[in-house]
Amino acid sequence: MQQGVLYIFQGLPTWDMAKFIGEYTVKVDDKGRLVFPSAFKGVIPAGEDLRFVIKKDIFADCLEMYTFSEWERQSEEVKSRLNFFNQKHAIFWREYMRNRAIVEPDPKLGRISVPRKLLDAIGVNKEVVFAGNDFKIEIWAREKYSEAIISGEEFISLTESLPENR
Repeated sequence: MQQGVLYIFQGLPTWDMAKFIGEYTVKVDDKGRLVFPSAFKGVIPAGEDLRFVIKKDIFADCLEMYTFSEWERQSEEVKSRLNFFNQKHAIFWREYMRNRAIVEPDPKLGRISVPRKLLDAIGVNKEVVFAGNDFKIEIWAREKYSEAIISGEEFISLTESLPENR
């Protein structure tokens, strides 16, 4: 099991982000339950919170799954940039928080229950792909995951369009 590194952030101890790598195909049962890949569970330090937040991706036809601590970090960052006395900001925040679910693998089988509404939003029928994407996990309908792969030429073109300095 990978060991986490403890950091101090605003006076509170936090673990470094889990790094999710790999692709795992699993079947969905009729209640929307999926077996959470043990390889992903294994990168979370022992004793850490195993809750995840799931939401629909803005740009792709998949779900995004964040550890609860990563979700809190990102949400606080977004919230810090908003003025809730500005109507557009308040509307944005409401939509940002809509259709989220908190899931936790059950201790016996490691299953998670994803609301059917979220699975339907990405066209899941029988199988999903859990795709590790560093600080998050993407959940795809198996067929759509295959369709989303870009060509080598497209990837090279995207690479060349990235800024050289960060």
